[in-house]
Amino acid sequence: MQNIIRLQPVFKEKIWGGKKLKEIYGYDIPSDKTGECWAISAHKEGDCNILNDEFKGETLSSLYREHRELFGNIQDKEFPLLAKILDASDNLSIQVHPNDEFARTVENQEFGKTEAWYVLDCNEDTVLEIGHTAKTKEELVNRINNGEWDKFLNYRNIQKGDYFFIPSGTVHAICENTLIYEIQQSSDTTYRLYDYDRVDDNGNKRELHIDRSIEVIEVPQENTPVVPKEEAGEGYKKTTFVESKYFTSFRYSIDGKAEINEKAPFILCTVVEGNGKIGDEVIKKGDNFIIPSGYKQLMFTGKVEILMATI
Repeated sequence: MQNIIRLQPVFKEKIWGGKKLKEIYGYDIPSDKTGECWAISAHKEGDCNILNDEFKGETLSSLYREHRELFGNIQDKEFPLLAKILDASDNLSIQVHPNDEFARTVENQEFGKTEAWYVLDCNEDTVLEIGHTAKTKEELVNRINNGEWDKFLNYRNIQKGDYFFIPSGTVHAICENTLIYEIQQSSDTTYRLYDYDRVDDNGNKRELHIDRSIEVIEVPQENTPVVPKEEAGEGYKKTTFVESKYFTSFRYSIDGKAEINEKAPFILCTVVEGNGKIGDEVIKKGDNFIIPSGYKQLMFTGKVEILMATI
């Protein structure tokens, strides 16, 4: 295929959502409580429509099912990755995700959820929660049952451009005033551990999943900092953040004209700054697309920053 695969995002309203997805990326969001942009997704809860004329009317899941050659003929039963932009104007719940084995045996889902976050924007005093302090399962259960969140949770200050890798089993939460780009396994299975006792518009607290959270939380929990790897070539800088068994996540900063070489069955791309071209096709801030298998020469022009991921 000689064109990129362009995608229409799916938006999700959330109790903690805001309106930055419209203000920053120009998206047509459903309300001022829009928390999630499912930018590149084939998941049943948010299956992106294809914008290319050639595949009008198809979704990413149907394209993956019927044209596997565009994705390097990989063997995964379902499309394996999901890319989101999250606008947290309030705190997300303290949560945890299962691994593949637990998701398949308990939830009858194809994938667990390992994810990674790139901080697109935040306030100077913004924090996020990642990891916990319990050394044993017994300590974990006691802290949770006694509501000792201040002794249990790890908060850290963040700034724009930070990157965090969050394997399944990691306690975590995005906090208020954060705009995050998330690359993850294609899963929507989340166990809420704590939700600040807040209520929705109907006065109801959101459901918690204490027992399953305790089952899947890793104890003890080690959070290895991400150490980005930098390389540069004519017209570009590449930063590789994570190389894991589930995905590789990286950023290209293009300034001028750059030919890049990526050996991958396909590449997920979200333009987060600037505008330019890939080949003869115009790309701009907020665009989401996939570079398919067999794509022609990867020639970029312009001044543009693109977050990318592949398996």
